[in-house]
Amino acid sequence: MNTLKTPIDITVIGAGRWGSFLACYMSSIGHRVTLYGRKSSAAMAQFIEHRKSDLIELPDELMLSTDIESAVNGADIIVISINSQGLRALMGEISALAPKNKSFVLCMKGIEVSTCKRLSQVASEYLDPSCPVAVWLGPGHVQDFCNGIPNCMVIDSENDALKNRLVDAFSSNLIRLYYGDDLVGNELGAAAKNVIGIAAGMLDGYGVSSLKGPLMARGAREIARLMRAMGANELSAYGLCHLGDYEATVFSKHSHNRAFGEAFIKKEPYDALAEGYYTVCALVKLAEQHGVDLPICSAVYALLYENAKPKLVLSKLFDREFKNEFYR
Repeated sequence: MNTLKTPIDITVIGAGRWGSFLACYMSSIGHRVTLYGRKSSAAMAQFIEHRKSDLIELPDELMLSTDIESAVNGADIIVISINSQGLRALMGEISALAPKNKSFVLCMKGIEVSTCKRLSQVASEYLDPSCPVAVWLGPGHVQDFCNGIPNCMVIDSENDALKNRLVDAFSSNLIRLYYGDDLVGNELGAAAKNVIGIAAGMLDGYGVSSLKGPLMARGAREIARLMRAMGANELSAYGLCHLGDYEATVFSKHSHNRAFGEAFIKKEPYDALAEGYYTVCALVKLAEQHGVDLPICSAVYALLYENAKPKLVLSKLFDREFKNEFYR
């Protein structure tokens, strides 16, 4: 990896597998990094006691903190990697510290269910105008990165100066970063790919994995329609935020969303976080608000929340009226 970066003081909030990897990654390319986790966090307790997890071993120079005030005040850039539905509560804590002239980077994918707001919208509600927000999205699993397998990701923000700074500061031979130019589309696409991941797992569980090809094609198309209806660039559905993330979500053994979908169909327990479980609720609401047809997302919602039968749901998808492939 490249290690010639101008050092930046960075705090990563969230000691889960993605947050802890990002902390190690940014430390390895030359930045001064603090990893923050709550005192009640089992993952943080593991790092404090052993400085490693089953995937990550923290470098000696990486600092640990359970004090959010010092973690936020001591950083120039705050990277957040937590459960998307917990972002508003966290931002309330951060807002009480009245940070100024700091940059926030959201490394998480989802839509707030209660408001249908994108995560950058939620974060910005609590921040001073001097604190711009960016998102860091795209494919990649911690397991692969730890084995030296590179990938491509995208950073987007309404603040072009921040976007340019982050791409320069965080790029390496392991992670190639691209400049995003559609914040709305990139956030929608990144959130929605988790729902497609659940659908893929359901196909695996039902024994029809060969339908993943159509799932990818039709899934990207329906999310493109939603992007267009919400004023975004529908081509973003075919970029790194969505279609570019399908391999890591639709096929990978490391994908929580795919694994959850398969376990759901097989009626097996699954305890890991699957963000798509929450996101699908928001997508169904957005589809109704904007008059957009989202048949795959609606099918996933029916299976998860309406006790629909897999065979019946699949039959309904195939029994839909004939349409042009790229209907709007």
